[in-house]
Amino acid sequence: MKSKKIAIVLLSLMMVLSVLAACSKNNNNTNTPSNTNQNSNNSSQPTASTNEGNEGGFQDYSNGFPENVTIEIPVYDRAFEGWNVADNYYTRWIQKEFGDKYNVTVKYVPISRSNEVQDFQQLLAAHKAPDIIFHYDMPQQIAYYSEGVLQPIDWAEIENYAPTYWGNLGDTIEQYGIINDEKIFFYADRPSADNFVSLIRKDWVEKVGMKVEDLTSLEKYNEMLVKWKEAGLGVLGGTLTRNNFNYNYAFRDWPIDAKDRALYSDLSIADFTSVATERWLKNLNYQYNNGLIDREFYLRDDENKAKAEFVAGRTGTFGSYLTSNSDVIAATLANNPEAEFAVIPPYAGVPEGLKPQGRAYWPFGFIMGINYETPELERIAIWMFLEWMSQPDNLFFLQNGVEGENYTIDSDGIAIRNADFEGESVLSLNNNKDYWALVIETQLYDDPEINRKAQIRNWAPVGYEYLAEDLIKYYEETAEFRTPDALFTEVVETVSEYKADLNELFQELYIKVATAPEDQFDKLYEEAKQTYLDAGYQEILDEKQEIIDRGNFR
Repeated sequence: MKSKKIAIVLLSLMMVLSVLAACSKNNNNTNTPSNTNQNSNNSSQPTASTNEGNEGGFQDYSNGFPENVTIEIPVYDRAFEGWNVADNYYTRWIQKEFGDKYNVTVKYVPISRSNEVQDFQQLLAAHKAPDIIFHYDMPQQIAYYSEGVLQPIDWAEIENYAPTYWGNLGDTIEQYGIINDEKIFFYADRPSADNFVSLIRKDWVEKVGMKVEDLTSLEKYNEMLVKWKEAGLGVLGGTLTRNNFNYNYAFRDWPIDAKDRALYSDLSIADFTSVATERWLKNLNYQYNNGLIDREFYLRDDENKAKAEFVAGRTGTFGSYLTSNSDVIAATLANNPEAEFAVIPPYAGVPEGLKPQGRAYWPFGFIMGINYETPELERIAIWMFLEWMSQPDNLFFLQNGVEGENYTIDSDGIAIRNADFEGESVLSLNNNKDYWALVIETQLYDDPEINRKAQIRNWAPVGYEYLAEDLIKYYEETAEFRTPDALFTEVVETVSEYKADLNELFQELYIKVATAPEDQFDKLYEEAKQTYLDAGYQEILDEKQEIIDRGNFR
């Protein structure tokens, strides 16, 4: 199926190239979009190619396409209240500043953050998918590739039409962009930072005679939860585990074994049979049976549902990305003005004797591929769009908004948010990240010290800078215990074959085991493991082992 689709795509491209060659054979003085504002992080940038002396013979579109080209860009819809992800001040600004300049219509396609794979699959099946297919995790992107829905790309074409973008990401693309000897993926940059945070009601911790600093192990954490229950305060927040399967890191032995990690670590397929997962489930079962966790955690299938429990004061913990304009703290204070907040120490979820392990990111954010149905001109327009967004002035505007409205500049050159601004140019609740994440995962200043100050200001609501400071402190303290998942350099065919069914089965089985009476845990877990293995997981493990034995993984 895959080879047939790619063959069709290549044939179509050859036909288009033939037509273009006939139409433009007398137009030899070509240039790519201007690059007058180079990214300061890359002092040496590739020079835009021209037809003259260029084997590729790339057509010049620096003055715009002769006929309108429409590009469809996916954007996460996080259900922010009052925010239209496809039509707002910034999408209109993008159309005006980029689209109108190059005769390109930029259309945004909303993708549910909590159901993104399902959304993409449905759009692909209906032949209505956007030109970029993205995901944060390589296993899912490889699954798309194995389904034949991504087309091969030409690195020279990217460098020609997006020299700044290529200067920033070219090395990463060359290192990680090949699968089965085909050039498929391109990326957004990921500086070493992470603003995901697990918040806890500090006032609840102190009401039961403890301090946040006392939460040095899972055992201490559970001890605190028992005290919360006895005091009638509330319970641990919980959500349905699905799609991103990184739940058992804190329950793994240390140091890791690289081959075991390659066998079991996979964000797209749940590991249900390892010792680490058994430990995780055993603890979840204990918390459920002892009334320490939200008893309907499996119904909280998106962030807003979990947030509602926290805001209402029924749960005392909540995990989300920390941003300066996040509304969770203000909403909680509206219900309980006495509420206090802290960052849960990373040690709190770790059984005694183990280490605070976590999943390290690869050196890229979004992993992107071009839709196999995207024609040449739209693909070129995508490269030009990434080039335009890579220009520091454009990127800064998308990240910060309008000076004097959304922010002011301090003496360090840092944009200081106006937290009270509610005008037309107000940013989304994650600082517009879902638009500019196509080129970089987090905001970045050149000077490390200034960048640290900026992170604190960008991540923390006013008055809660200490949350960002603690987040950074813990991130640095646990750096040695973060390891990336293995990256296979060939397709694990069985993952695509069984992924959908196994993910559905995992939800059924893990909820059944987690909510079972404690005295039935061992029996039910053994039965569930065998059911999962028989449903295809054993075949995945066998195929992965063969690839590992060949050494085709990083």
